[in-house]
Amino acid sequence: MSQLGHAMREARKASGLSLARMAQLTHYSEAYLSLIENGKRRPVPEVVTAYEDHLGEPMGSDPVRRAHEWLVADSPTVVQRRSGRRVGASLADAVEARVVELRHLDDVVGSADLLPAIRRELAETEALVRDGSYAEPIGRRLLTATGELAQLAGWVAGDAGQYAEAQRLYVGGVLAAKAAGDEPLGAQLFSSLSYQITNVGDAEDGLLLARTAVKGAHSATPLVRALLLERVAWASARTRDRDATLRALDAVDDAYEQRSPGIEEPEWVYWLNRAEIDVMAGRCMIKLGAPGRAEPLLSGAVATYPEEHSREVALYLSWLAESYARTGALDAARAVLDRARGYAARMPSTRTDDRFRIVEGLIRS
Repeated sequence: MSQLGHAMREARKASGLSLARMAQLTHYSEAYLSLIENGKRRPVPEVVTAYEDHLGEPMGSDPVRRAHEWLVADSPTVVQRRSGRRVGASLADAVEARVVELRHLDDVVGSADLLPAIRRELAETEALVRDGSYAEPIGRRLLTATGELAQLAGWVAGDAGQYAEAQRLYVGGVLAAKAAGDEPLGAQLFSSLSYQITNVGDAEDGLLLARTAVKGAHSATPLVRALLLERVAWASARTRDRDATLRALDAVDDAYEQRSPGIEEPEWVYWLNRAEIDVMAGRCMIKLGAPGRAEPLLSGAVATYPEEHSREVALYLSWLAESYARTGALDAARAVLDRARGYAARMPSTRTDDRFRIVEGLIRS
């Protein structure tokens, strides 16, 4: 169910208005509003505004609203292309800022709401790179932004279960990163693709690609290197190579400890912290058949995670539930899985759906 549609339905009910009465007030059909409220039709801004006017309160969370606003407002790139002016530093600044905003919206907005906005921004930035007039340094910045948008779009498409599109986006992003001369970004794109292949394809192929990304990232900063090595650890665990997994996890820790205020990290690695690293280590322990070692890592990490990041909390709780299930603590597994479902309802994801099916199977068996 769409977060925004759910919020509209709950706000209407709280006001005491029936769906039929809301249809009369807003001049939209009752059937159409029902589809929106039940997440079967995307709420257009005009309908959201009508609800707000009649209920006297904003609908949904600000991040979701922001994602929808991207689809109806002209971006700076569109305005620039219409004007035909030479692209300068101010537009490059604006494009980069929009990439950062979209990336952080992914923390709190579901893929169904966010992916259309990212697709549009990527297409507009690609058109600017293709058709615009700019100096070489500006061109490199725009190409880097294109590569970052492609990585983000691929990640969100994968979260929605659109794996073929995600792969296409990752590969296209690599080309942009290469043209920009941004080696770490290219490695991140290959590594993101390796993670998808490891999860839904051949784990051996994913491992090869993950190792290739690490090998090619000669100028990677500590956090970037830690991220790339995490994907190696995960792919190694999926292939049941215990020694390789433990070596990779040790390398992740070493890279993470080398971070420094004096080393500028790319913004796209902002989310990698100790809790994330512990979650990955816990997941690897489960795959290696050591769920007892996973539980303290996962429970400690989940306890520090922001609740508004509903999708990640649901995912990490699902791994905690699996650790309990695999050690025979089925009551604890059920309780944690119920918590996970509560978070997932706020931010639907194909990944969480897949995880829940796995854990449910373990509990029933």
